[in-house]
Amino acid sequence: MIIVMAAVLAAGGTTVYLASTASAATACAPAWSAAQVYVGGNSASQNGHNYAAKWWTQNESPATHSGQWDVWADSGVCGGTTPPTTSPTTAPPTTTPTTAPTTPPTSSPVGGIPKHALIGYLHASFANGSGYLRMADVPADWDIINLAFGEPTSATSGDIRFTLCPATECPGVETEAAFIAAIKAKRAAGKKVLLSIGGANGQVQLTTTAARDTFVSSVSAIIDKYGLDGVDVDFEGHSLSLNTGDTDFKNPTTPVIVNLISALKSLKARYGTNFVLTMAPETFFVQLGYQYYGSGPWGGQDPRAGSYLPVIYALRNDLTILHVQDYNSGSIMGLDNQYHSMGGADFHIAMTDMLLAGFPVAGNTANAFPALREDQVAFGAPSSVSAGNGYVAPAAVQQAVGCLVSGANCGGYTVRSGTNPSFRGLMTWSINWDKFYSWEFQLQNGKLVKALP
Repeated sequence: MIIVMAAVLAAGGTTVYLASTASAATACAPAWSAAQVYVGGNSASQNGHNYAAKWWTQNESPATHSGQWDVWADSGVCGGTTPPTTSPTTAPPTTTPTTAPTTPPTSSPVGGIPKHALIGYLHASFANGSGYLRMADVPADWDIINLAFGEPTSATSGDIRFTLCPATECPGVETEAAFIAAIKAKRAAGKKVLLSIGGANGQVQLTTTAARDTFVSSVSAIIDKYGLDGVDVDFEGHSLSLNTGDTDFKNPTTPVIVNLISALKSLKARYGTNFVLTMAPETFFVQLGYQYYGSGPWGGQDPRAGSYLPVIYALRNDLTILHVQDYNSGSIMGLDNQYHSMGGADFHIAMTDMLLAGFPVAGNTANAFPALREDQVAFGAPSSVSAGNGYVAPAAVQQAVGCLVSGANCGGYTVRSGTNPSFRGLMTWSINWDKFYSWEFQLQNGKLVKALP
């Protein structure tokens, strides 16, 4: 005889199963073990429920990791006992990223990264006129080195590939074995080396769960092959775009958004607490969300506006550093409701203050994007005039850093976030272009960052 179950949606989105008959029940899978590795499709039981793993996991309790974005799916009651007929109104809510309170994250930062860091991109897979730079020759001042780029075989495949620039394009390129050995040496010296995924030419659209799973497996293979510390998400162009009607950044429904969140959580679960996750969105995908979010109920807006916000929000406890590209940008409205443009310290101050203070999304004060921790926030600037639009001289970059850290010399802008002594630091595109211009960014801006208390 089969138990007939009625599913009732309780407060907070929890599904409560009420038994209408009960003389037999689904057998329990083997008990979950914290030491065992589970992969997608594996089953385990805990507290009278069966669970199915969605992807690779170890030491993540099914009872506490079966929310919408989590690694386990609750398959229902097992073991021959009748679940209590708990009223839907009294069932405890399951805490998931979509129901979490809008407070700054409290999890500890990843270890091994200096309080104030210098972050740069290394042109490892292509040539663009700045010259090839071997991994072993990257100066020690660079704390995080992002390998540019891992790119998909097609926009929707999810299959990410990374290969060193061929010698025909990059004279002086090292062998793959030497490259891997140099990465190992950098890591031994305390540096972090990440795979940056996307870039201007690498459109990544995880439209299906199959693409999501391929993304996870292919990125994992690259991390394992080269011995990397994590990934940098540099999705640009049309990689992220919100479907019509997807208007709440805390509860996204667009597949490319939902699947990316799930994929990044899977990678974090696989590699553990020391996995480094950084993101490098353009201002269009983040700060523009203060005015517009997707197409919005009013219509007529670009559906990509603010489309990184649900990803950042869902990963806020897993995110190591967000360094928005404060370059190649149009004018963006800041928290003072004034438009700010590239070309000076003001743009860096206003754009970064939004992340440190939080802001209403699309003008909705009841649905605000919460402030990130100080140590999660840096900003990106071109290393030279050839690296991108929006280059400013070192004095302006340093003024912006000083303002954000201590509240001094902020010009006409009033910082809403106050002082931020743990502000993480600076990112630049790129290390190669910086070398081409005699290391101006490293020697001046980097020196300032390293000198911060």
